Amino acid sequence: MEEIHKAIQAMEAEKTEEALTILQEYLPEADEEERFTITELYIQWGLLEDAKMLLQELMERYPKEQELKVMMAEIHIDLNEDADAINLLNEFNPEDEGYLESLLQLADLYQSQGLFEVAEQKLLSAKQIEPNEAVIDFGLGELAFSNGEYNKCIPFYENAMHHQPVIAEIEVATRLAEAFAANGEFEKSLEYFQKVEEDNPDVMFRYGFVAFQALRNDIAIHVWERLIDEDPYFQSVYPLLAQAYETEGMPQEALEMAKQGLAKDEYNKELYHLAGTLSHKSGDIKSGYNYMREAVALDPGYKEAVLFLIENYKSDGDNESIIELINQLITLGEEDPGYLFELAKAYEEEEDFGQALEYYRSAYPSLKEDDVFLKAYGYFLIEEGKMEEGQKVLEEYLLIDPSNTEVEEFINRLKEK
Repeated sequence: MEEIHKAIQAMEAEKTEEALTILQEYLPEADEEERFTITELYIQWGLLEDAKMLLQELMERYPKEQELKVMMAEIHIDLNEDADAINLLNEFNPEDEGYLESLLQLADLYQSQGLFEVAEQKLLSAKQIEPNEAVIDFGLGELAFSNGEYNKCIPFYENAMHHQPVIAEIEVATRLAEAFAANGEFEKSLEYFQKVEEDNPDVMFRYGFVAFQALRNDIAIHVWERLIDEDPYFQSVYPLLAQAYETEGMPQEALEMAKQGLAKDEYNKELYHLAGTLSHKSGDIKSGYNYMREAVALDPGYKEAVLFLIENYKSDGDNESIIELINQLITLGEEDPGYLFELAKAYEEEEDFGQALEYYRSAYPSLKEDDVFLKAYGYFLIEEGKMEEGQKVLEEYLLIDPSNTEVEEFINRLKEK
Protein backbone atom coordinates (compact mmCIF):
# COMPACT_ATOMS: atom_id res chain seq x y z
CA MET A 1 0.00 0.00 0.00
CA GLU A 2 3.02 2.27 0.33
CA GLU A 3 3.03 3.17 -3.38
CA ILE A 4 -0.69 3.86 -3.28
CA HIS A 5 -0.19 6.27 -0.36
CA LYS A 6 2.53 8.02 -2.36
CA ALA A 7 0.10 8.44 -5.26
CA ILE A 8 -2.56 9.85 -2.94
CA GLN A 9 -0.09 12.34 -1.46
CA ALA A 10 1.02 13.41 -4.97
CA MET A 11 -2.60 13.96 -6.01
CA GLU A 12 -3.29 15.98 -2.86
CA ALA A 13 -0.26 18.10 -3.77
CA GLU A 14 -1.87 18.62 -7.21
CA LYS A 15 0.86 16.56 -8.91
CA THR A 16 -1.60 14.68 -11.07
CA GLU A 17 0.80 13.21 -13.61
CA GLU A 18 3.13 11.97 -10.89
CA ALA A 19 0.26 10.32 -9.00
CA LEU A 20 -1.02 8.52 -12.09
CA THR A 21 2.47 7.38 -13.09
CA ILE A 22 3.07 5.87 -9.63
CA LEU A 23 -0.17 3.86 -9.84
CA GLN A 24 0.40 2.80 -13.43
CA GLU A 25 3.88 1.49 -12.64
CA TYR A 26 2.68 -0.29 -9.50
CA LEU A 27 -0.34 -2.00 -11.05
CA PRO A 28 1.48 -5.11 -12.40
CA GLU A 29 2.58 -6.13 -8.89
CA ALA A 30 -0.56 -4.99 -7.01
CA ASP A 31 -2.69 -7.72 -5.39
CA GLU A 32 -6.50 -7.89 -5.73
CA GLU A 33 -7.19 -5.75 -2.67
CA GLU A 34 -4.79 -3.09 -3.88
CA ARG A 35 -6.24 -3.18 -7.40
CA PHE A 36 -9.68 -2.62 -5.87
CA THR A 37 -8.31 0.37 -3.92
CA ILE A 38 -6.77 1.79 -7.09
CA THR A 39 -10.12 1.33 -8.86
CA GLU A 40 -11.83 3.35 -6.12
CA LEU A 41 -9.19 6.07 -6.48
CA TYR A 42 -9.71 6.21 -10.24
CA ILE A 43 -13.46 6.63 -9.68
CA GLN A 44 -12.84 9.30 -7.04
CA TRP A 45 -10.54 11.18 -9.42
CA GLY A 46 -12.97 10.91 -12.35
CA LEU A 47 -10.84 8.48 -14.38
CA LEU A 48 -13.83 6.30 -15.15
CA GLU A 49 -12.48 4.52 -18.22
CA ASP A 50 -9.37 3.43 -16.27
CA ALA A 51 -11.58 2.35 -13.37
CA LYS A 52 -13.85 0.42 -15.73
CA MET A 53 -10.91 -1.51 -17.19
CA LEU A 54 -9.62 -2.57 -13.75
CA LEU A 55 -13.12 -3.37 -12.50
CA GLN A 56 -13.77 -5.59 -15.50
CA GLU A 57 -10.68 -7.66 -14.62
CA LEU A 58 -11.83 -8.00 -11.01
CA MET A 59 -15.34 -9.03 -12.10
CA GLU A 60 -13.90 -11.78 -14.29
CA ARG A 61 -11.88 -13.13 -11.34
CA TYR A 62 -14.72 -12.77 -8.82
CA PRO A 63 -18.01 -13.11 -10.78
CA LYS A 64 -20.07 -13.60 -7.60
CA GLU A 65 -18.94 -10.35 -5.95
CA GLN A 66 -22.10 -8.25 -6.20
CA GLU A 67 -20.38 -5.08 -4.98
CA LEU A 68 -18.24 -5.07 -8.12
CA LYS A 69 -21.34 -5.22 -10.32
CA VAL A 70 -22.91 -2.29 -8.46
CA MET A 71 -19.74 -0.25 -8.91
CA MET A 72 -19.57 -1.10 -12.61
CA ALA A 73 -23.23 -0.13 -13.07
CA GLU A 74 -22.53 3.24 -11.42
CA ILE A 75 -19.60 3.81 -13.80
CA HIS A 76 -21.80 2.96 -16.80
CA ILE A 77 -24.38 5.45 -15.55
CA ASP A 78 -21.78 8.18 -15.09
CA LEU A 79 -20.52 7.51 -18.62
CA ASN A 80 -24.11 7.69 -19.98
CA GLU A 81 -23.92 4.03 -20.95
CA ASP A 82 -27.47 3.40 -19.75
CA ALA A 83 -28.07 0.24 -21.78
CA ASP A 84 -24.94 -1.42 -20.33
CA ALA A 85 -25.96 -0.37 -16.83
CA ILE A 86 -29.49 -1.77 -17.26
CA ASN A 87 -28.19 -5.08 -18.62
CA LEU A 88 -25.81 -5.45 -15.69
CA LEU A 89 -28.35 -4.48 -13.03
CA ASN A 90 -30.94 -6.89 -14.44
CA GLU A 91 -28.51 -9.75 -13.69
CA PHE A 92 -29.21 -9.36 -9.96
CA ASN A 93 -31.51 -11.96 -8.39
CA PRO A 94 -33.73 -11.43 -5.33
CA GLU A 95 -31.37 -13.47 -3.17
CA ASP A 96 -28.32 -11.38 -4.14
CA GLU A 97 -26.91 -8.96 -1.60
CA GLY A 98 -27.03 -6.00 -4.00
CA TYR A 99 -30.55 -6.70 -5.29
CA LEU A 100 -32.18 -3.80 -3.46
CA GLU A 101 -29.55 -1.34 -4.69
CA SER A 102 -29.95 -2.67 -8.24
CA LEU A 103 -33.71 -2.03 -8.12
CA LEU A 104 -33.17 1.56 -7.01
CA GLN A 105 -30.61 2.21 -9.73
CA LEU A 106 -32.85 0.61 -12.37
CA ALA A 107 -35.74 2.82 -11.25
CA ASP A 108 -33.57 5.93 -11.73
CA LEU A 109 -32.46 4.76 -15.17
CA TYR A 110 -35.93 3.87 -16.38
CA GLN A 111 -37.31 7.17 -15.08
CA SER A 112 -34.59 9.12 -16.92
CA GLN A 113 -35.65 7.30 -20.11
CA GLY A 114 -39.31 8.20 -19.58
CA LEU A 115 -40.34 4.63 -18.74
CA PHE A 116 -42.25 5.71 -15.64
CA GLU A 117 -44.37 2.59 -15.18
CA VAL A 118 -41.31 0.32 -15.27
CA ALA A 119 -39.50 2.65 -12.85
CA GLU A 120 -42.47 2.53 -10.48
CA GLN A 121 -42.56 -1.27 -10.70
CA LYS A 122 -38.90 -1.47 -9.65
CA LEU A 123 -39.47 0.88 -6.70
CA LEU A 124 -42.55 -1.03 -5.54
CA SER A 125 -40.52 -4.25 -5.68
CA ALA A 126 -37.89 -2.55 -3.55
CA LYS A 127 -40.57 -1.39 -1.09
CA GLN A 128 -41.71 -4.99 -0.60
CA ILE A 129 -38.18 -5.81 0.54
CA GLU A 130 -37.75 -2.70 2.74
CA PRO A 131 -41.22 -1.25 3.52
CA ASN A 132 -39.85 1.51 5.76
CA GLU A 133 -36.85 2.59 3.69
CA ALA A 134 -37.15 6.37 3.33
CA VAL A 135 -35.16 6.51 0.07
CA ILE A 136 -37.66 4.19 -1.62
CA ASP A 137 -40.68 6.20 -0.49
CA PHE A 138 -38.91 9.37 -1.56
CA GLY A 139 -38.21 7.85 -4.99
CA LEU A 140 -41.88 6.88 -5.39
CA GLY A 141 -42.88 10.39 -4.35
CA GLU A 142 -40.47 11.96 -6.85
CA LEU A 143 -41.79 9.72 -9.63
CA ALA A 144 -45.43 10.57 -8.92
CA PHE A 145 -44.66 14.30 -8.54
CA SER A 146 -42.81 14.41 -11.88
CA ASN A 147 -45.94 12.91 -13.50
CA GLY A 148 -48.22 15.52 -11.92
CA GLU A 149 -49.84 12.92 -9.62
CA TYR A 150 -49.82 15.15 -6.56
CA ASN A 151 -52.36 13.23 -4.45
CA LYS A 152 -50.38 10.06 -5.09
CA CYS A 153 -46.97 11.49 -4.19
CA ILE A 154 -47.99 13.05 -0.87
CA PRO A 155 -48.30 9.79 1.20
CA PHE A 156 -44.92 8.60 -0.09
CA TYR A 157 -43.26 11.89 0.87
CA GLU A 158 -44.95 11.78 4.30
CA ASN A 159 -43.65 8.25 4.93
CA ALA A 160 -40.17 9.27 3.82
CA MET A 161 -40.16 12.37 6.03
CA HIS A 162 -41.32 10.32 9.03
CA HIS A 163 -38.19 8.15 8.79
CA GLN A 164 -35.67 10.57 7.32
CA PRO A 165 -36.33 14.36 7.06
CA VAL A 166 -33.39 14.98 4.68
CA ILE A 167 -32.66 12.71 1.68
CA ALA A 168 -29.92 13.35 -0.89
CA GLU A 169 -29.44 16.81 0.68
CA ILE A 170 -33.12 17.62 0.01
CA GLU A 171 -35.49 18.46 2.87
CA VAL A 172 -38.54 16.31 2.28
CA ALA A 173 -40.68 19.09 3.78
CA THR A 174 -39.93 21.22 0.71
CA ARG A 175 -41.26 18.47 -1.56
CA LEU A 176 -44.43 18.14 0.52
CA ALA A 177 -44.89 21.90 0.47
CA GLU A 178 -44.59 21.94 -3.33
CA ALA A 179 -46.91 18.95 -3.72
CA PHE A 180 -49.66 20.50 -1.59
CA ALA A 181 -49.23 23.82 -3.44
CA ALA A 182 -49.50 22.09 -6.82
CA ASN A 183 -52.65 20.43 -5.51
CA GLY A 184 -54.11 23.84 -4.60
CA GLU A 185 -53.88 23.16 -0.85
CA PHE A 186 -52.01 26.36 -0.02
CA GLU A 187 -52.57 26.42 3.74
CA LYS A 188 -51.23 22.87 4.06
CA SER A 189 -48.31 23.84 1.83
CA LEU A 190 -47.46 26.78 4.09
CA GLU A 191 -47.40 24.45 7.10
CA TYR A 192 -44.64 22.40 5.48
CA PHE A 193 -42.71 25.42 4.24
CA GLN A 194 -42.60 26.58 7.87
CA LYS A 195 -40.87 23.30 8.78
CA VAL A 196 -38.05 23.80 6.29
CA GLU A 197 -34.85 24.62 8.16
CA GLU A 198 -32.46 25.45 5.30
CA ASP A 199 -32.38 29.07 4.11
CA ASN A 200 -32.30 28.17 0.43
CA PRO A 201 -33.16 31.25 -1.71
CA ASP A 202 -35.18 29.20 -4.23
CA VAL A 203 -37.19 27.55 -1.45
CA MET A 204 -37.75 30.90 0.27
CA PHE A 205 -38.98 32.38 -3.01
CA ARG A 206 -41.44 29.51 -3.50
CA TYR A 207 -42.57 29.81 0.12
CA GLY A 208 -43.37 33.48 -0.41
CA PHE A 209 -45.02 32.77 -3.75
CA VAL A 210 -47.34 30.14 -2.29
CA ALA A 211 -48.25 32.57 0.52
CA PHE A 212 -48.91 35.23 -2.12
CA GLN A 213 -51.20 32.83 -4.02
CA ALA A 214 -52.99 31.98 -0.76
CA LEU A 215 -53.57 35.74 -0.18
CA ARG A 216 -51.31 35.56 2.89
CA ASN A 217 -49.39 38.69 1.97
CA ASP A 218 -48.20 39.04 5.56
CA ILE A 219 -46.24 35.81 5.23
CA ALA A 220 -45.10 36.58 1.68
CA ILE A 221 -43.76 39.99 2.70
CA HIS A 222 -41.94 38.60 5.74
CA VAL A 223 -40.30 35.74 3.78
CA TRP A 224 -39.38 37.84 0.75
CA GLU A 225 -37.92 40.65 2.86
CA ARG A 226 -35.68 38.06 4.52
CA LEU A 227 -34.77 36.65 1.10
CA ILE A 228 -33.70 40.08 -0.20
CA ASP A 229 -31.61 40.64 2.94
CA GLU A 230 -29.79 37.37 2.28
CA ASP A 231 -29.63 37.59 -1.52
CA PRO A 232 -30.22 41.15 -2.87
CA TYR A 233 -29.66 39.92 -6.43
CA PHE A 234 -32.56 37.45 -6.40
CA GLN A 235 -34.28 39.60 -9.01
CA SER A 236 -37.52 37.65 -9.43
CA VAL A 237 -38.69 38.63 -5.97
CA TYR A 238 -38.75 42.44 -6.41
CA PRO A 239 -41.88 42.82 -8.61
CA LEU A 240 -43.82 40.28 -6.54
CA LEU A 241 -42.86 41.86 -3.23
CA ALA A 242 -43.85 45.26 -4.62
CA GLN A 243 -47.23 43.81 -5.63
CA ALA A 244 -47.66 42.32 -2.15
CA TYR A 245 -46.96 45.73 -0.59
CA GLU A 246 -49.45 47.38 -2.93
CA THR A 247 -52.14 44.81 -2.14
CA GLU A 248 -51.60 45.45 1.56
CA GLY A 249 -52.16 49.20 1.04
CA MET A 250 -48.48 50.15 1.23
CA PRO A 251 -47.98 52.06 -2.05
CA GLN A 252 -44.81 53.90 -1.00
CA GLU A 253 -43.12 50.67 0.07
CA ALA A 254 -44.26 49.08 -3.20
CA LEU A 255 -42.75 51.88 -5.28
CA GLU A 256 -39.52 51.83 -3.28
CA MET A 257 -39.22 48.07 -3.82
CA ALA A 258 -39.75 48.48 -7.57
CA LYS A 259 -36.98 51.11 -7.60
CA GLN A 260 -34.68 48.82 -5.60
CA GLY A 261 -35.33 46.09 -8.12
CA LEU A 262 -34.45 48.39 -11.01
CA ALA A 263 -31.18 49.27 -9.29
CA LYS A 264 -30.31 45.56 -9.45
CA ASP A 265 -31.81 44.88 -12.89
CA GLU A 266 -32.10 47.90 -15.17
CA TYR A 267 -33.47 45.81 -18.04
CA ASN A 268 -36.54 44.46 -16.25
CA LYS A 269 -39.55 45.73 -18.21
CA GLU A 270 -42.06 44.41 -15.62
CA LEU A 271 -40.40 46.50 -12.92
CA TYR A 272 -40.53 49.62 -15.12
CA HIS A 273 -44.21 48.92 -15.75
CA LEU A 274 -44.88 48.45 -12.06
CA ALA A 275 -42.91 51.59 -11.09
CA GLY A 276 -44.79 53.53 -13.77
CA THR A 277 -48.18 52.37 -12.52
CA LEU A 278 -47.34 53.07 -8.89
CA SER A 279 -45.84 56.51 -9.65
CA HIS A 280 -48.90 57.46 -11.69
CA LYS A 281 -51.23 56.36 -8.89
CA SER A 282 -49.24 58.38 -6.35
CA GLY A 283 -49.72 61.52 -8.46
CA ASP A 284 -46.20 61.63 -9.90
CA ILE A 285 -47.49 61.65 -13.48
CA LYS A 286 -44.20 62.62 -15.10
CA SER A 287 -42.24 59.78 -13.46
CA GLY A 288 -45.08 57.39 -14.27
CA TYR A 289 -44.82 58.21 -17.98
CA ASN A 290 -41.02 58.03 -17.90
CA TYR A 291 -40.97 54.57 -16.31
CA MET A 292 -43.61 53.29 -18.71
CA ARG A 293 -41.79 54.64 -21.76
CA GLU A 294 -38.66 52.84 -20.53
CA ALA A 295 -40.65 49.61 -20.44
CA VAL A 296 -41.76 50.11 -24.04
CA ALA A 297 -38.23 51.10 -25.11
CA LEU A 298 -36.96 47.80 -23.71
CA ASP A 299 -39.71 45.82 -25.45
CA PRO A 300 -41.83 47.54 -28.11
CA GLY A 301 -44.06 44.47 -28.08
CA TYR A 302 -44.92 44.96 -24.40
CA LYS A 303 -48.60 45.59 -25.05
CA GLU A 304 -49.61 46.16 -21.43
CA ALA A 305 -47.24 49.12 -21.15
CA VAL A 306 -48.25 50.51 -24.56
CA LEU A 307 -51.95 50.40 -23.67
CA PHE A 308 -51.24 52.12 -20.34
CA LEU A 309 -49.59 54.99 -22.22
CA ILE A 310 -52.35 55.23 -24.83
CA GLU A 311 -55.18 55.22 -22.29
CA ASN A 312 -53.51 57.80 -20.06
CA TYR A 313 -52.54 60.02 -22.99
CA LYS A 314 -56.20 59.90 -24.01
CA SER A 315 -57.27 60.89 -20.50
CA ASP A 316 -54.88 63.83 -20.74
CA GLY A 317 -56.18 64.73 -24.20
CA ASP A 318 -52.62 64.35 -25.47
CA ASN A 319 -53.27 63.05 -28.99
CA GLU A 320 -49.85 64.16 -30.21
CA SER A 321 -48.14 61.77 -27.79
CA ILE A 322 -50.39 58.93 -28.97
CA ILE A 323 -49.50 59.69 -32.58
CA GLU A 324 -45.79 59.86 -31.79
CA LEU A 325 -45.84 56.62 -29.75
CA ILE A 326 -47.76 54.51 -32.26
CA ASN A 327 -45.80 55.79 -35.25
CA GLN A 328 -42.61 54.78 -33.45
CA LEU A 329 -44.05 51.32 -32.77
CA ILE A 330 -45.07 50.93 -36.43
CA THR A 331 -41.54 51.91 -37.48
CA LEU A 332 -40.26 49.12 -35.20
CA GLY A 333 -42.60 46.60 -36.82
CA GLU A 334 -45.36 46.54 -34.17
CA GLU A 335 -48.33 46.84 -36.54
CA ASP A 336 -51.09 45.78 -34.18
CA PRO A 337 -54.51 46.55 -35.74
CA GLY A 338 -55.64 47.95 -32.40
CA TYR A 339 -52.81 50.47 -32.57
CA LEU A 340 -53.90 51.49 -36.08
CA PHE A 341 -57.41 52.11 -34.73
CA GLU A 342 -56.04 54.25 -31.89
CA LEU A 343 -53.87 56.15 -34.36
CA ALA A 344 -56.87 56.81 -36.60
CA LYS A 345 -58.88 58.16 -33.66
CA ALA A 346 -55.98 60.36 -32.52
CA TYR A 347 -55.62 61.87 -36.01
CA GLU A 348 -59.39 62.36 -36.11
CA GLU A 349 -59.26 64.24 -32.80
CA GLU A 350 -56.47 66.39 -34.22
CA GLU A 351 -58.66 67.02 -37.31
CA ASP A 352 -56.08 65.46 -39.61
CA PHE A 353 -58.82 63.61 -41.45
CA GLY A 354 -56.68 62.40 -44.35
CA GLN A 355 -54.32 60.54 -42.02
CA ALA A 356 -57.27 59.32 -39.95
CA LEU A 357 -58.89 57.82 -43.07
CA GLU A 358 -55.63 56.12 -44.05
CA TYR A 359 -55.32 54.35 -40.71
CA TYR A 360 -59.01 53.47 -40.45
CA ARG A 361 -58.69 51.78 -43.84
CA SER A 362 -55.46 50.05 -42.77
CA ALA A 363 -57.15 48.66 -39.65
CA TYR A 364 -60.37 47.57 -41.40
CA PRO A 365 -59.26 44.17 -42.79
CA SER A 366 -58.25 42.98 -39.32
CA LEU A 367 -61.07 44.66 -37.35
CA LYS A 368 -64.03 44.20 -39.70
CA GLU A 369 -65.72 42.00 -37.10
CA ASP A 370 -65.02 44.38 -34.19
CA ASP A 371 -68.26 46.23 -33.40
CA VAL A 372 -66.54 49.17 -31.62
CA PHE A 373 -64.25 49.75 -34.61
CA LEU A 374 -67.01 49.40 -37.22
CA LYS A 375 -69.25 51.90 -35.43
CA ALA A 376 -66.46 54.50 -35.13
CA TYR A 377 -65.28 53.93 -38.71
CA GLY A 378 -68.80 54.12 -40.14
CA TYR A 379 -69.61 57.41 -38.44
CA PHE A 380 -66.22 58.83 -39.47
CA LEU A 381 -66.83 57.97 -43.13
CA ILE A 382 -70.22 59.65 -43.10
CA GLU A 383 -68.77 62.76 -41.42
CA GLU A 384 -66.26 62.82 -44.26
CA GLY A 385 -69.08 62.73 -46.82
CA LYS A 386 -68.47 59.10 -47.86
CA MET A 387 -72.13 58.20 -47.39
CA GLU A 388 -72.32 54.95 -49.31
CA GLU A 389 -69.13 53.51 -47.82
CA GLY A 390 -70.11 54.65 -44.31
CA GLN A 391 -73.59 53.16 -44.61
CA LYS A 392 -72.10 49.84 -45.70
CA VAL A 393 -69.74 49.78 -42.67
CA LEU A 394 -72.59 50.61 -40.28
CA GLU A 395 -74.69 47.84 -41.78
CA GLU A 396 -71.82 45.46 -41.10
CA TYR A 397 -71.86 46.76 -37.54
CA LEU A 398 -75.58 45.99 -37.20
CA LEU A 399 -74.98 42.39 -38.25
CA ILE A 400 -72.84 42.08 -35.10
CA ASP A 401 -75.05 44.20 -32.81
CA PRO A 402 -78.59 44.20 -34.27
CA SER A 403 -80.04 45.49 -30.99
CA ASN A 404 -78.60 49.01 -31.49
CA THR A 405 -81.75 50.82 -32.66
CA GLU A 406 -79.98 54.19 -32.65
CA VAL A 407 -77.61 53.11 -35.44
CA GLU A 408 -80.44 51.39 -37.29
CA GLU A 409 -82.55 54.56 -37.24
CA PHE A 410 -79.52 56.60 -38.35
CA ILE A 411 -79.06 54.33 -41.40
CA ASN A 412 -82.76 54.58 -42.23
CA ARG A 413 -82.53 58.40 -42.19
CA LEU A 414 -79.53 58.19 -44.53
CA LYS A 415 -81.51 56.04 -46.93
CA GLU A 416 -84.43 58.47 -46.89
CA LYS A 417 -82.08 61.31 -47.85
